[in-house]
Amino acid sequence: MSEQKYDLIIDGASVPTVDHFPVINPATGETVGLCPDATRDQLDSAVDAARAAHLKWKKVPDEERKAACLAIADAIDAHAEELALLVTLEQGKPLNGLGSRFELGGCAAWARYTAGLELPVEVIQDDEQGRVELHRHPVGVVGSITPWNWPLSIVMWHMLPAIRTGSGVVIKPSPLTPLSTIRLVEVINSVLPKGVVNVVSGGNELGQWMSEHPGINKMVFTGSSATGRKIMASSAATLKRLTLELGGNDAGIVLPDADPKAIVEGLFWGAFINNGQTCAALKRLYVPDTLHDAIAAELVAFASKIKVGNGLEEDTILGPVQNAMQFAKVKELVDDAVAHGATVLMGGNPDPDQPGYFYPVTILTDVTDGMRVVDEEQFGPVLPIIRYSSVEDALARANASENGLGGSVWSSDKAKARELALQLECGSAWINAHGMVQPNVPFGGVKSSGIGVEFGTEGLKEYTTVQSLFEG
Repeated sequence: MSEQKYDLIIDGASVPTVDHFPVINPATGETVGLCPDATRDQLDSAVDAARAAHLKWKKVPDEERKAACLAIADAIDAHAEELALLVTLEQGKPLNGLGSRFELGGCAAWARYTAGLELPVEVIQDDEQGRVELHRHPVGVVGSITPWNWPLSIVMWHMLPAIRTGSGVVIKPSPLTPLSTIRLVEVINSVLPKGVVNVVSGGNELGQWMSEHPGINKMVFTGSSATGRKIMASSAATLKRLTLELGGNDAGIVLPDADPKAIVEGLFWGAFINNGQTCAALKRLYVPDTLHDAIAAELVAFASKIKVGNGLEEDTILGPVQNAMQFAKVKELVDDAVAHGATVLMGGNPDPDQPGYFYPVTILTDVTDGMRVVDEEQFGPVLPIIRYSSVEDALARANASENGLGGSVWSSDKAKARELALQLECGSAWINAHGMVQPNVPFGGVKSSGIGVEFGTEGLKEYTTVQSLFEG
């Protein structure tokens, strides 16, 4: 148990707060550290620092901002093990596998890729009537609100485009996983001018103060659709630009020609990466009647080999659910499904005497659309398997959700899978895989799953304003 008090980071300096709150290790229930609780005045100071830094940062040569992204990657590599340990302690994911070390490796890789992105001046017209150019300028001050599931990855996704284009940043991490973000910002501030990146922490009211703040030009948020709507509403008075990556209830459709043994590993990790606590995880699996039993049996056999435990143990593959509220929701959805006729093939029934928020890997059958576990995003280690008789019916049911983040098709015939994948109403579609994201590929949702995109050149553009220059 640690009583270490962390500070805010404003204008390159550690700023103490009067109030703190504990950050809990979800594997043990012990306190990892004490998070600073920012006041409104401290938020104002962070915004002022980001504004002052932006006015200088936007004028530096582009090569200097590229170099800064590369320096950030090197600084992360130098502190990767320390940061990974802190992520595991407060988030719960294992150090190994697709856990904290994987997350830190992705952070460095994202920084290096972002360094190489370019937004050159575009020549729209150049003829005897004149020349017209399209220039892009940094948006100003970016407010970032990040979630608890991939605490450092998503900070990097929000922050790097701002740094690369010349904006200042104010980050508010989730109050459930703030400590790794505070330490990350300390690390990267060793290679950045003061004030370019600031971090303030606190509860939900701090997020509202940010989205209302007249000094913030753009809000970037990753999290639930319900919270995204609140941020959008709070931002309306100041007409902020928005990038919102919101909830997903991703569907996967297995076609009748699929080989269950060939796809089982991809299905499992598509659903259970980060213990199912990923926006673009596979959360509804539609399987034809002819393959239902075989797919279910293969998934149970694969899942039975997965060790769930404390992420500090090197052989742990999946950790706990991150917090008590999410644990209760997962349990509630599974219990509701069972009450309405679902069959638990494995999992369910968490041990009430086990410390921490451990929920076993759970696979359900005899579930249908209309059950809460299908219609709502579980965001936990649960996969409902849903029968279908016709592909057209499966597609219609997959698209019936109000969400549209990701979707996948699983088949031995890639041409057939491609044709169906392009009919899924989602921002990203995968064939024989699910949930993969890349720094060079735009990522975002449709319908209630968000506004705008992240990653690559298209994501970088969202951190700029457009100016057309006419020469007669």
